[in-house]
Amino acid sequence: MSGTLIETLGESLYLPQTARIRDVRPITAMEKLFTLELPSGLTLDHNPGQFIELSVLGVGEAPISISSSPSRSNGTFELCVRRAGDVTGALHRMAAGQVVGVRGPFGRGFPIERFRGKDILFAPGGLGLAPLRSLINQVLDERGKYGRVTILYGAKHPSELLFKDELAAWKERGDVELHVTVDRPDENWTGNVGVITTLFARAQVYARNTVAVTCGPPVMYRFVLMELVGKGIPDGNIYLSFERRMKCGVGKCGHCQINHIYTCQSGPVFSYAEIKGVQEAL
Repeated sequence: MSGTLIETLGESLYLPQTARIRDVRPITAMEKLFTLELPSGLTLDHNPGQFIELSVLGVGEAPISISSSPSRSNGTFELCVRRAGDVTGALHRMAAGQVVGVRGPFGRGFPIERFRGKDILFAPGGLGLAPLRSLINQVLDERGKYGRVTILYGAKHPSELLFKDELAAWKERGDVELHVTVDRPDENWTGNVGVITTLFARAQVYARNTVAVTCGPPVMYRFVLMELVGKGIPDGNIYLSFERRMKCGVGKCGHCQINHIYTCQSGPVFSYAEIKGVQEAL
């Protein structure tokens, strides 16, 4: 067996391929990072921003954003999963060596070819760092192809910050500007306190040559967009992920529909220009 997973599924888009859990690493009290391995010869061949449908036998199926970058696949891929329902709860109880089902990758990811040569401003909130991590690491692995890289990351509490080891590594890099904030600090927190928009004053932006990328809870988008537009970044250079809306992944169930748009097929990544003014989008 060889080729990509989506090619192997072919006409059987509803039939999952088995994948083995190679490693499980706790990140927070609610999130774990799962490293999955497909059968020998198969690759996921995803783009940053795409998602897969993950199934646990006897429990069900759930859409999960891919958290690892294509540049670091090595025959595996990573999912950062929050324990939030039946499927994710069952997955959190699983261990290395056990098997899950995988369909995908699905959806439209970030048009990374359009980002090359530009400054990139990342603004993830909370769990939104999980899908953006795929794009961030892809950009860092191709660092010479991009201009200034700025990451503004916000979470509710220090205990909810994801990928703390990678945040520390990004902070130490001379070619990345990282600012982190929390809404509710603990006694050990020495960084910025406040919502993510309090970080935007620290970001130096050359608007005409900047691409901005954001992902996070729905309530965050409107305020982040105000900041980005206020800095003069064109609507077509602002990208959002609506990964929270996914369900079947192939445009059949209608769960992800925003007016006339099927998010699982036209998204989950959209430019602000594409969804500005679309009712129910924001």
